Amino acid sequence: MRTGLYPGTFDPITLGHVDIIRRAAVLVDRLVIGVAINRDKGPLFTLEERVAMIEAECAKLSAETGTEIVAHPFENLLIDCAKDVGASIIVRGLRAVTDFEYEYQMVGMNRALDSSIETVFLMADLQHQAIASKLVKEIARLGGDITKFVTPSVKDALKAKLG
Repeated sequence: MRTGLYPGTFDPITLGHVDIIRRAAVLVDRLVIGVAINRDKGPLFTLEERVAMIEAECAKLSAETGTEIVAHPFENLLIDCAKDVGASIIVRGLRAVTDFEYEYQMVGMNRALDSSIETVFLMADLQHQAIASKLVKEIARLGGDITKFVTPSVKDALKAKLG
């Protein structure tokens, strides 16, 4: 069984994330969505809320693709999380050149830590390239329309969280 790991903070999960998950699911038999605890980022949603949103969004994708998709919180090194879940590949989404520069460094470090785990980059679909959770939260906070960036249930969760 080929297992992949798609890590991120997912605060909140966006249509860009969903696109990468859908496309990654056809590459593996089991896709683990690694939900980074990352206290330094100060997420808007709690870990439990982020995991619940991911599980809700991924249930449909799992049924569509036939791939087992599970959420897995983690606070350790990404490469250690990959080992913990039995992943042979790490999936990363790229939006722009700046993403690539950061990811290029990460791949080098991860390969030095464990060269048996491969990293696969998936380019964000053109319609999702500008989406970033940070920007979605800012638009929502300022009363803008986020319909193009998140699913209806995530939009409702953001509205409820921001009041």
